Amino acid sequence: MKIAGLRAALGRVLGRTHDTFRPRMHWHIECVRNGAVIWVEDGFNLIVDTGINDALDKWLKGSSYTAAFYVGLTDGTPTPNAADTMSSHAGWAEVTDYDESIREALTLGSVSSKSVNNSASKASFTINGTATVGGAFLTTDSTKSGTSGTLISVKAFTAGDRSVVAADVLNVTVTVTGSSS
Repeated sequence: MKIAGLRAALGRVLGRTHDTFRPRMHWHIECVRNGAVIWVEDGFNLIVDTGINDALDKWLKGSSYTAAFYVGLTDGTPTPNAADTMSSHAGWAEVTDYDESIREALTLGSVSSKSVNNSASKASFTINGTATVGGAFLTTDSTKSGTSGTLISVKAFTAGDRSVVAADVLNVTVTVTGSSS
């Protein structure tokens, strides 16, 4: 059954003809220095084409699936594009100036009220140099600076670039919400 037919059938079952499923991903990133939060970034991101296609392939087609996602950091002034992939993203580069040997795993909690997040197990990066961070991304590959895997989303900071120094800790919370409207 094609997507339009599935949407119409669901609409009839639900008594509505214009329901759509809209996933949204909200990012909350805080920088902690010497035990104090020195800046916070909040906002929604771009879910790139490869991320949407991957979700549709796994959810609707039932292709093989492993829930393994990893958070990475982007350099200053990223320009995310819906056509970005892990091997081709001209608008940004990955920041790797942190102690952890791989990208941080996204460990999601229980789904409730059409939402799930990693607030109980934030992705945490201990900075080991001086860098400019301009955003974050979600991928299926844990390799620092890796170009394989599927890029799911990219978040550019709405407040602009942020400077970080050695021993700063970036705590990243990702909340995924689905709505019908």
